[in-house]
Amino acid sequence: MVRRRRWRRIRTSSTSTSAAAWGAARVLEIRGLEAGYGDVPVLSGVTLAVGAGEIVALLGPNGAGKSTLLNCVAGLVRPPRRGRWAGTIRWDSQDLRALDAHLIVQRGVALVPEGRRLFGGMSVQENLELGAFAPRAWAGRRAALERVYTLFPVLAERRRTAVQALSGGQQQMVAVGRALMASPRLLMLDEPSLGLAPRLVAAILEALVAINRDGVAVFLVEQNVPSALSLAHRGYLLEGGRIVGEGSGAGLMANEHVRRAYLGPLAVRR
Repeated sequence: MVRRRRWRRIRTSSTSTSAAAWGAARVLEIRGLEAGYGDVPVLSGVTLAVGAGEIVALLGPNGAGKSTLLNCVAGLVRPPRRGRWAGTIRWDSQDLRALDAHLIVQRGVALVPEGRRLFGGMSVQENLELGAFAPRAWAGRRAALERVYTLFPVLAERRRTAVQALSGGQQQMVAVGRALMASPRLLMLDEPSLGLAPRLVAAILEALVAINRDGVAVFLVEQNVPSALSLAHRGYLLEGGRIVGEGSGAGLMANEHVRRAYLGPLAVRR
């Protein structure tokens, strides 16, 4: 039997860690979200915000609902045909729940899904260009392509290579690049470092920092907790479909509950 951890509501400071407290206008605001698959609930009363120009990490164990949350924002998980979800998902004050996924992309929200979901038989450049088919992005696709190649020079070298011939790390670069081709203002990533060698993880995370410096907000699901919190302005903890903690990246890294649950006993003793 798996024993569920019992959490106190964690805050790393007496000061609010919301997007507003960081001086960032909220571009994504989720309030009281309850969602799932059919009649099976996954998320229960989730409330969080991502501000313009922020990097926000969402941490939690497997099965907590992290991917479901990202997929709800992206329009890939929808309410059941005869039912409805509670709560709201607002992007620039617009309700996203009624929009199809392609319309959400057109509004500036892009997702790098877990597992990459690339077209293996197509070239690197063909996969990247697929990301620019949203009307808001097509006109600027050449500049966006050069930006991707600047971030990931190895992709420029292999632009004519079939994606299936690339390493796992290079494929992840293609997945991130494809999302950037949509010219997003919010980039969501689901486990971008999963299965990658440390050197490639460092390259991906370095690229995310550069992307954020260009003014793109980043909402990151990542089980590599030290890496995620080292670059995040703020973070949330999700367990059992509920937000059980929040704080600054540095504050969460120093929190005893977080260190014990996600970094192990050696980290607690240091």
